Amino acid sequence: MHETTLSVGSLQAGPGTKTRGAVRAELGTLTVDIPVTLINGTRPGPRVVITAGVHGGEFTPIDAAARLMALLEPGEVRGQVIICPVANPKAVYQGRLNVSPIDGVNINRVFPGDPDGSPTERLAAWLFTHLVDGADVYVDLHCGGIDQVLRDFVGYRLTGDPDLDKATAALAGSFGIEDVILGLKPDGGNSHAAAARRGISAVLVEVGALGQRDAATARRRVDGLLRALRHLGVLDPDDSAPAPIREWVWSAGVTAEATGLWYPEFSFDGDVIGEVAEGDVLGRIVDPADGQEHMVHAPAGGRIFYAMHGLTVATGAELAALAVPWDPDTATRTGTLRTPGTGVGSDEADPRP
Repeated sequence: MHETTLSVGSLQAGPGTKTRGAVRAELGTLTVDIPVTLINGTRPGPRVVITAGVHGGEFTPIDAAARLMALLEPGEVRGQVIICPVANPKAVYQGRLNVSPIDGVNINRVFPGDPDGSPTERLAAWLFTHLVDGADVYVDLHCGGIDQVLRDFVGYRLTGDPDLDKATAALAGSFGIEDVILGLKPDGGNSHAAAARRGISAVLVEVGALGQRDAATARRRVDGLLRALRHLGVLDPDDSAPAPIREWVWSAGVTAEATGLWYPEFSFDGDVIGEVAEGDVLGRIVDPADGQEHMVHAPAGGRIFYAMHGLTVATGAELAALAVPWDPDTATRTGTLRTPGTGVGSDEADPRP
């Protein structure tokens, strides 16, 4: 048995033990209690951090994290696993939105945070200081929020470090999710991008749409997490064969240029949203005051991986994000790609994964 005690704030788990509780985070003008579970294995291995509830209105990741906490036992674990099912309590319990009701900040734009900034910036800094820093692997769980349709995918950022990129690519392919989207640079304020810049193998995992919380989706999510933990050697391997993957890169992000009522032209069937060509009509925004219509066209071709499903949108809201199959010869010419994620509704900036 290894001899390292696992600690987050006041919570501790000695070797071969499991501890659940809440850790208080001081955020300047307020404090929040962050739920954390520590599983300290009986044998040496990697430290894996899993977060959910970074955004409000994303229920499946929170449910899956809670189910995983109940399943994992120290006697089965090599290394250490830290699970935080509700990383942003104010957004989850009060806002149910990507932005915090406290200061209007989307936390997945400001990682690794600022300990002297706004409450949300301080929370981002707290999460990195207490959870992410020191991890070997970081998995941030998301889904399409209550106003968003989404096709399941895993995303990660290329860093230019061959060993780190290879390890992260293998991790991304281990969840049993067919589509993997590469970000060409590790910049931006997203959690996994900030972790990648610190040399941590980090992925974004998106499963579920419209804030789903059904048991079947949660179980599918937990199964993917167990596959990844087996791949990492945290859990004993089984006989399951690796699932085939398809690699993509973002081709365009579409944001609203007017405020009004959003009527998309694309259909959503399960996890399939559709594909469009450059110039295709994606939908229209109608001004409820005078009925004027603003047509929205695809700035590039590609498959829609996530899109706005809600009726009301404000100027700058993200309406859709498109990706195309990965082609290193063209994808490295980043000037040709209009990257998604600069609007208020997405998880990414340049590009989403």
